[in-house]
This record gives sequence, C-alpha cells and structure tokens, in this order.
Amino acid sequence: MTAVTSTGDRQFGRRRGVQRRRPRLALVVLLLGALYCLTPVAWVVLASSKTSRELFTTFSFAPGTGLIDNLIDLSTYGGGQFWKWGLNSLIYAGLGAVLSTLVAAMAGYALAKFRFRGRQVLFSAILAGVLVPGVVLAVPQYLLLAAVGLAGTHWSVLLPVIINPFGIFLCRVFAVASVPESTLEAARLDGAGELRIFVTIVLPMMIQGLVTVFLLQFVGIWNNFLLPFIMLSDQDKYPITLGLYTFLGKGAGDGDLYSLVITGSAVAVIPLIILLLVLQRFWRADLLAGGLKG
Repeated sequence: MTAVTSTGDRQFGRRRGVQRRRPRLALVVLLLGALYCLTPVAWVVLASSKTSRELFTTFSFAPGTGLIDNLIDLSTYGGGQFWKWGLNSLIYAGLGAVLSTLVAAMAGYALAKFRFRGRQVLFSAILAGVLVPGVVLAVPQYLLLAAVGLAGTHWSVLLPVIINPFGIFLCRVFAVASVPESTLEAARLDGAGELRIFVTIVLPMMIQGLVTVFLLQFVGIWNNFLLPFIMLSDQDKYPITLGLYTFLGKGAGDGDLYSLVITGSAVAVIPLIILLLVLQRFWRADLLAGGLKG
C-alpha cells in the first residue's frame, strides 16, 4: 500500500512539475516575441532624439540631444508638408475605416442572417478575396479608376479600401455569434423594419467585433504604401508613408534628412497608440461580459 502511494505521489509530482514548466515556457516565448517586436520601436524612438551626426557616431540605443530640433525641422520642412501628409493619412484611414466597417457589418450580417440564392457562392468568393494579396489588385484598380477619371484623386485611395473581404468574414462570424435569431424575430413581430433592426439592435450587439474590424482596417490603411504610391502623383495628397518615402529618397543626397525620416516615423506611430488605448475599453467590456455570462 505504501509503495503504491509513493508511486502515485511521484507521478503526481512529475505532473505538477510539467504543469509548472509549461506556463514558464509560454512566458519566455511571449517575452522573446515582445522583445523582437518592440526592439525596432525602441530604436526609432531613441534615434529620433539624435542629431544627424549623433545618428552615425553614437551607440544605436543611446539617447541623443536633438529631439526638439528634429521636431522643429520636421514641422517646418517644405512649409509644414509633413503635417499635410498626416492630415491626408487621417482622412484616408479614418474615413476609409469607418466606411469599410459599415459595409463589412451590413454584408456580414446579411450573409449570417438572411437566406438567399447564391449566398454560399458569394461567401466563398469573399473568402477567396481574403487570399488575394493587395499587390495583385493594385494595378487593375489603378486602370479602372483611371478609366473613370479618378486616378490621382483622394477617391483613388479611398474607394479600393472600402471593400474589405477579411472584415466581411469577421463580421459574419460576429453576427452569427452575437445576434440571436429570437431577438430579430421579436423585433419583426413588433413591426420594426430591417433598417431599424440593423441600426438599433444589430450594430450595438456587434460593437466589440466592429471595433476590431475598424482598428485592423485603420492600421492597414494608415500603413498602406503601395496603393497611394501607384495612385497618387501630387505630393500634397500623399499619406505619411509615401511622404516619408520621398524624404528617404532625398536623403541619399542630403544626410540631414535621415533624422527627419526617423523622427517622422516615430511621430506617425503616435495616432495608432492613441487609437489602441481609446478602443481597448470595448474589448475589456466584452471580456467582462463573457466572464459574467460564464
């Protein structure tokens, strides 16, 4: 009896040891992943504080003394052109993400809750669209917009991003999971129209999912380079990504512009951080609601 007990204790101890090591291993992997992702960000932040001379003569992760001068030079270069690019990026990313999220919500809800001929074929086509990289579509989109006279305008950057296959797929998943059929039927029995049901019932129920779609689309449009590069020729309509690229191209003949490119890159990250901090409360509310339901 004692031998059996001691054997069981040893096996139990080994299992507990394995269970303890697994969280530690997962923590180490997460820390390494965080270090890998945050190291370039830390370098950009520190390098933005350096003068052009310090950028090439000091240790990579040592802070510099030229942050204020870099910000002043960035703001005044080309008559404040950097801030024009920033405003363009806000227009492209903000308006584009709002329209894309609204279209994705309507399409995802329709695919999830309505039965119509060709629904599965349409959904399969949308899934296929998720697999098509944007670089494949950029040139055909340019040719189509050029044919209708929109190439080179703000619309040439906005229109292609409104339809987001991945966002439609996510909204369909969110609609299936968060919008009960019984609620929709009760609203229809009370005489509510489909538009009123969508605006007053479906959208509030899907809000956490829509925030996710909005954030992903905002970040994607904000960081987009290829589409504006192909569509736009007027520098006053450039987003930040394309504007910094022109800085980098000019920096080949003027080393002082390298510090402006790095400072501009650091400043361009700030709106994304603010947006994440503002919207994360929706995810907290969702997790709290899930915990209360459990």
